[in-house]
Amino acid sequence: MPTKRVLITGASGLIGGIVARGLADEHELRGIDRRRVRGLPSRRANMARFKSVAPAFKGAEVVIDLAAAPSPDLPWKVVLRNNIPATLNALEASAQAGVKRVVFASSNHVTGLYERDEPYAKIVAGRYDGIPPGGFPVITVAHAVRPDGAYGVGKAFGEAAARSYAERFGLSVICLRIGTVNAADRPRNPRQFATLLSHADLVRLVRCCIDAPEEVRFAIFYGVSANTWRFWDIDDPREAIGYRPHDDAESFRTDP
Repeated sequence: MPTKRVLITGASGLIGGIVARGLADEHELRGIDRRRVRGLPSRRANMARFKSVAPAFKGAEVVIDLAAAPSPDLPWKVVLRNNIPATLNALEASAQAGVKRVVFASSNHVTGLYERDEPYAKIVAGRYDGIPPGGFPVITVAHAVRPDGAYGVGKAFGEAAARSYAERFGLSVICLRIGTVNAADRPRNPRQFATLLSHADLVRLVRCCIDAPEEVRFAIFYGVSANTWRFWDIDDPREAIGYRPHDDAESFRTDP
């Protein structure tokens, strides 16, 4: 695929670093973050302040929007003062700058309360008795949103705003309900055997979003590896953008 000019917001974070390293040889990358970004041409600015960040979007063809405080336990005041303004500013700046596509980092926490229901409650607790792998319905993007906190509500707002920008202004936006991405690149608790998104699969997914056909104007996909106990649907991104994860968290089950 042709090289594209890609702007990564929140570039200094864990996911920003993984994506930047994975795509460095394929695209012309720039970053924006309020902290210094190592190894990437970047602008220091606060995404919650539109005037300070808008110039960085000029000339970008694709924006990977990762700018948000990432904790699922965030208080409302942080979501309202930081996360929601940062998302809106990324969409508005992209629309004004003529960006072709935004890849918005949403979150699995948009539907986190399904994990209170069976069989998901057992799976996230690592209790698999009576549940055959793959023998249960997966959660799809057609399911109603059920955010499990202020952070999830903010991401659900971002998805709604993204759809509005796509339909009103023709901005192509792909929202990724990202699973568990951690520095260790392996499960650290029972839940993560179902929810892990490996570093390599994360890069594969983002690459597919960047290279997706122009007719993909708006979409929401779950971002998760091909885990044996996965309970989120990945048929949609497989069919729409060719995402085929290679990794399975189960490979770590017998590791010391």
